[in-house]
Amino acid sequence: MDRELPRQVGDTLRDREETLAVAESCTGGLIGAAITAVPGASDYFDAGLTTYAYDAKRRHLGVSREALDEHGAVSEPVAREMAQGVRDVTDVTWGIATTGIAGPTGGTDDNPVGTVYIGISYAAPWGSEASYTTVSRYVFDGDRAAVRAKTVEQALVDLLAELEAA
Repeated sequence: MDRELPRQVGDTLRDREETLAVAESCTGGLIGAAITAVPGASDYFDAGLTTYAYDAKRRHLGVSREALDEHGAVSEPVAREMAQGVRDVTDVTWGIATTGIAGPTGGTDDNPVGTVYIGISYAAPWGSEASYTTVSRYVFDGDRAAVRAKTVEQALVDLLAELEAA
């Protein structure tokens, strides 16, 4: 992966004196690896949690049993709870979460292989009531490696867009 996008994210976070943590399922730590490939990432990167299994999502991020049971791990509600959970348990400004089906198996009619949900969660200053979470759904083409690489890139693009809009 090109380091320019992670560098842009890092520079923006550093300039704003904000911090980031990631909760990864289908990407298995690749977002954290991309962020920390940039020298000086310790200025803004706090933690990366790879929460692949249902129990890991519940135990480390506080994802509700109801969201997992009713919607499955690859869903908007779970991506939302993952992003909020990693933001809150690590006490950072921004949380990113990814959950998806990288393939080659596991797809359904509703969620074919390549379906990914990316959550971005912002912790605004206390009392401002401006904290929020966005979740976007994507369907990427390609093999497992391609889906994972495209997910990392899209997660960083989504975060950078939120940083620039905030």
